[in-house]
Amino acid sequence: MLRFGALIAHTRDTTFGKNGGGREASVTFHEIINLHPHPSDVERNLLVRCIAECLDCAASCTACADACLGESELAELRGCVRLNLDCADACEATGRIVTRQTSPDLRLIKATVEACSTACRACAEECDRHAAHHEHCRVCAAVCRRCKQACDDLLLAIG
Repeated sequence: MLRFGALIAHTRDTTFGKNGGGREASVTFHEIINLHPHPSDVERNLLVRCIAECLDCAASCTACADACLGESELAELRGCVRLNLDCADACEATGRIVTRQTSPDLRLIKATVEACSTACRACAEECDRHAAHHEHCRVCAAVCRRCKQACDDLLLAIG
């Protein structure tokens, strides 16, 4: 059985076909956004960073919630589990909405990214409360702060 960290490393190294030169090549959302026929007014690097951080944060928060459920002091971690799952949902939705670039409604994007930033801040604060006793909470708080920063940077660019 693969451990979670090994599974992630394996997934990152997996390729999805060969390019014309016979070399292995993987296709990522970064490449697809760069090839999009309707470029956004927002700098693509900010979009890609926000999407990547949202996807990473969603997975990290889900994993942290699951790790919290395995801890012996579950009653103390109940609020952390709730915020982890809420943050994961907000990040997943934000990542999907920000990825779509054809005819975007900037009001919706702005509201979604603001909500994600708020969820990340709340989750990071809660995880920080448990970080001294639970390494997974410490890591999750750091990931949430990175995602919040990416969201805030995108919000500045949107205006």
